[in-house]
Amino acid sequence: MFSKASLVTLTLALMAAAGPVAPNTGIRIPLGKRSSLTRSDGTFDSDKAALEQIRVHNKYQRNLRNLQANLGHLPEGLTIKDFKPIPQGLKKRAGGSESLTDQSEELWTGSITIGTPAQGFIIDFDTGSSDLWVPSSGCSSCSGKNQYDASSSSTSQQQSGSFQIQYGDGSTVQGDVYTDTVTVAGITVTDQYFSPVTTLSSQFQSSPEDGLLGLAFPAISNLKQNPFFNTAIAQGAVASGEFGFKLASSGSVLYLGGTDDTLFSGNIEYHGVDSSTGFWQATGGSAVVGGQAVASGISTIIDSGTTIMYGPQSQVQAVYNSINGAQVYDSTQGFWSFPCDSVPSDVGFSWGGSTWTISAANFNLGETSSGSGQCIGALAAQDLGLGNNVFLLGDSFMKNVYTSFSVDRTAVGFASLS
Repeated sequence: MFSKASLVTLTLALMAAAGPVAPNTGIRIPLGKRSSLTRSDGTFDSDKAALEQIRVHNKYQRNLRNLQANLGHLPEGLTIKDFKPIPQGLKKRAGGSESLTDQSEELWTGSITIGTPAQGFIIDFDTGSSDLWVPSSGCSSCSGKNQYDASSSSTSQQQSGSFQIQYGDGSTVQGDVYTDTVTVAGITVTDQYFSPVTTLSSQFQSSPEDGLLGLAFPAISNLKQNPFFNTAIAQGAVASGEFGFKLASSGSVLYLGGTDDTLFSGNIEYHGVDSSTGFWQATGGSAVVGGQAVASGISTIIDSGTTIMYGPQSQVQAVYNSINGAQVYDSTQGFWSFPCDSVPSDVGFSWGGSTWTISAANFNLGETSSGSGQCIGALAAQDLGLGNNVFLLGDSFMKNVYTSFSVDRTAVGFASLS
C-alpha cells in the first residue's frame, strides 16, 4: 500500500557521563516525515483518504477492545464498533493506482535497538497506541524488514501470553510476548515487554517502518504492560516524565525526557487529560472558528499516529457552517469542501486558554479535482466510538504547535513553534 521512502536515522545524543542529570535534559530524536493526503498535483487523494479513515477506525476499535479487556468494562460514552473492511475495489487501487504511489510515504519514524547485543529497527512513534512490536526472525511475511532474533540476545526472555492486532484487510499482526533491553536514542530500559511478530499485516509489508512504539497509557496496551516511556520513568532512565513533538514537513523532532525549548517560544499551556481511557484525551475544550466557539464541552485525543482530524457529525457540521462557502463533499467519508481561494486560517481549538489555530496550508487537503476551485478540509465527520463530544486531532493539528505529553502532570500542553 505504501511506497518505500528515505528514512531519517536517529542521531544519538550523548548524556553527561558524570554527575546528576539536569532536570530539563532530554534526548532529541529527528523523525522522518509523513506525507499528507494531497497528491503531487495539488488535488485531494480520495483513495488514500478512504484507506486512512479505515485504518484510524480500526485502530481505535482495537484500542477500545484492549481497554475493555484491561478494565473489565468500557468507560461511559465509549462504544465498540465493528471493524471496517477495505472494499475490494479500493484494495485493487491501493495495489497499483497512480494516486496511491505517486509520492513517497513516510511515518514519524526513527531508530531503536532491542537486545544484547543490540539489534536495530526503524519504528513509527505513535501517541495513539501503547505497545511495542517488531518483526521476528520467524516471520515468513516480513521480507525486507529488520527482524528480531531472540536466540541472539542474552537478555531476551519469553513470557506467557500472545499478542494480536487485526487490520481492515483481514490480516493480522501477531506473535509471542518477550521482554528484553530496549534503547531509544541513548535511553535504555530493561525487561521491556514487546512482541516480535511472526505474521505481518499486508498494510505493513511494503511500508518503510519495521514496527511500532506506542506512547499512550497502559490502559490500552494489548500486552497489558507498561509502554516503553512509562518503563523509562519507572526505571529512572529519563530525567522527566515528559516528551515533546514538533511535527513538520522537515525538521520533525521527538524529545524524550522533557521538552526542547529551542523549538518553541513562550510557555507551554498544559491541560489535564482523562487517562482512564488510555488516550492523551484533553478535556474541557472548544472548537473555534473566527474567534468564536462553535462546539463547546468537547474532549480531544491528541494522536501523532493519525494524519488528519475527526469529530462527531453535529460538531463538525457546526465548524463548517461557520466557514464561508463550505459544503458537504462526501457524506459517507464525512469530508467537506470550501472555495480554494478562501481557505480558512482561523479554525482552531481552545481548552480555556489560547486558541491554537490551524494554518490554511494544514487545513487544506487539496482541490477536489484539477480546476474545480473547491478544496477539501482536514476535519472529517466520523463516529469512531469515542463518544458524542470527542474529537481526534492528528498531524493536521499537531503541525501547528509544539506538543508536550506529560505523564508527570497527566496533562498535554501546547506552545507556539519558534
